[in-house]
Amino acid sequence: MILEIAQIEIKPGLESDFEAGIAEASAIFKAAKGCRAFEVRRSIEHPQRYRLLIHWDTLEAHTKDFTGSQPWQDYRALVSHCFAGPVSVEHTEQVLKAF
Repeated sequence: MILEIAQIEIKPGLESDFEAGIAEASAIFKAAKGCRAFEVRRSIEHPQRYRLLIHWDTLEAHTKDFTGSQPWQDYRALVSHCFAGPVSVEHTEQVLKAF
């Protein structure tokens, strides 16, 4: 399983718009092939910073099957107007689950 961590900075004053849009977009991720979990977290220290934590079966499920697809475009249409800059994306794999 691959964990995608997407860090998104939101334009000041558009936090509520982003949260509404990403809540709607959660259905798009739920239906995406290979997507197993979707979570959004907001930074306490930097309240305009959000992180999407998305679990994919494989890296390709995200990078080849989802990114650039019509569902991906639909997701971006819901939230990208809120972005203050480019989204930073990193993929991770678990090496330890202690408890």
